[in-house]
Amino acid sequence: MENFSIYLEPARAFLVQIGSFLPRLLIALVVVIGGWLLAKVARFAFTKALRAINFNVLTERAGLDGFLRQGGMAGDTTSIFGLLLYWLVVLTAALIAFNGLGLTYITDLLGRVVWFVPNVFVALLVLAFGSYFARFVGDTVVTYCRNIKLQDAALLGKLAQYAIMVFVVLIALDQIKVGGDIVRQSFLVILTGIVFALALAFGLGGRDWAADRIQHWWPRVKNEKDAPDHETK
Repeated sequence: MENFSIYLEPARAFLVQIGSFLPRLLIALVVVIGGWLLAKVARFAFTKALRAINFNVLTERAGLDGFLRQGGMAGDTTSIFGLLLYWLVVLTAALIAFNGLGLTYITDLLGRVVWFVPNVFVALLVLAFGSYFARFVGDTVVTYCRNIKLQDAALLGKLAQYAIMVFVVLIALDQIKVGGDIVRQSFLVILTGIVFALALAFGLGGRDWAADRIQHWWPRVKNEKDAPDHETK
């Protein structure tokens, strides 16, 4: 009998572990299902709230929604915000469930993902408001140049818009920790190269072109007093 009890001891220990693990597993399943339901409600409510404050109008005017449609996405920027919130709630519920089960490796991995999602939120907000501001500045430059009867107003407006968009994209990439110093340093190197190339081009052979552009933008009106002197000479 003693030998038989020795053989049954591992099985008894295994059943005890299963008995202690099943309640935690049931609690984890309840947490995951509850988090999934809460995520669906939060997504619906958050999307409706954004549309109620006309956030989708801002992203449409900023050009983000058109960019997404060109990329083949069916939704708009507002739906992406709702989707991010949905996965944030689901991943948080999964993090709580796995933490209750004692699976530390999966918990650490999910914790990094959960902390990454808010950075994506901030990056999208920067893109939305930055794109809107860039387009506003571009339209303002176009209107001002046309009011002062400056030629190539549309070109100058696009240049101003794209210049702001470059900085907006860099700020958004910095929020999600993409590239980091490499992106910033690469941008500075490219910007320095462009400025140096333009300066070299103007210095070597672009002076006539620059003079023509300045004459095209700001036509010089001869002074009436200089006209007779020029004719007499």
